[in-house]
Amino acid sequence: MDYLPQDPAMMVSAVNMLLRDGEFDTLESLCSCFDKEPAQVKDYLQENGYIYSEEQRQFRPADFDRDA
Repeated sequence: MDYLPQDPAMMVSAVNMLLRDGEFDTLESLCSCFDKEPAQVKDYLQENGYIYSEEQRQFRPADFDRDA
């Protein structure tokens, strides 16, 4: 992959895949490779309904952990 997609859903999918499949150990190393700031990626995705779970090393829908 040469770049991170700009569509929020596609970006979440790409980032989660790269972290899950072991391409990158951390969000920081992934962002560095794509010349992005981790805070910039987190803020952009949070604005679009996703939050980053440090524990799970993945982005999730913002209401994922809320009780029904």
